[in-house]
Amino acid sequence: MPPRVVVLVDRPEWHTRRLLKAFAARGVAALPVALSACGFATAGKGIVIPGLDGALPDLAFVRSVASGSFEQVTHRLGILHALAATGVAVVNDARAIERCVDKSTTSAILHRAGLPTPATWSTESRATAEAILRRETEAGNRVVLKPLFGSQGRGLKRLGPGDALPEADTIDGVYYLQRLVPQGDGAWHDWRVFVVGGRAVAAMIRHGKDWITNVRQGARCEAAPVDGEAARLAVAAAEAVGARYAGVDLIPAGGGFQVLEVNSMPAWHGLQGVSTADIAQALADDALGLVRR
Repeated sequence: MPPRVVVLVDRPEWHTRRLLKAFAARGVAALPVALSACGFATAGKGIVIPGLDGALPDLAFVRSVASGSFEQVTHRLGILHALAATGVAVVNDARAIERCVDKSTTSAILHRAGLPTPATWSTESRATAEAILRRETEAGNRVVLKPLFGSQGRGLKRLGPGDALPEADTIDGVYYLQRLVPQGDGAWHDWRVFVVGGRAVAAMIRHGKDWITNVRQGARCEAAPVDGEAARLAVAAAEAVGARYAGVDLIPAGGGFQVLEVNSMPAWHGLQGVSTADIAQALADDALGLVRR
């Protein structure tokens, strides 16, 4: 019997269709399910997954976890924790997602692993954040204020001498500051390396219209090699946070690279457009390998 596979996604989209096709190519009819539709029921098997007639899946592939209230997100992550505890293969598991969705935790893990990453600070104190900004600008640096939870380049602010920090209540109460890695005007670019099962399967250079280089912000994508220093660092970063698959963002610095972020539920539409690898198939094959083992 083929394994029971669910793709957990808040709403099916291009990536989901690619994943379902990839699983089907291996004889598996994966079922898309919203994590928000799942729940606990201790009178039965403990976890309710719609569409499985009371059974549990063999594999849960997490494409996305929808935003919501603190209680809703905690409930959804609790379901992922519970699935893993029952022996279901969960990709990525809740622990990796928690480590990556909080950028300050990611930065701390990268630093502890000895991986090159820009100097970063997080604080709930506006006075402390102002002191950090003042110290950095007096040393000739700029910093980037990022949302602690955020993606696709939204909410980024580049701060220099004389710039004011926003009030805490406008940024959900946490100041996450990262030292800006300087690049010349008009030369804004970074790398996205896609890691699956401990290897880099695709990579691209994103050339930005300005200093924000995300594809959703209009960056131009260029294929990049999946070997060398960037790939090595990306694999190490994914391993450090415990992600089975990840989109790792790196920036050229000092003749090498620094790791900016690790995304545990990355999109790959732009990357697929410049890569010869079938990224969805690589994801499906790696995840099914966990079930077979």
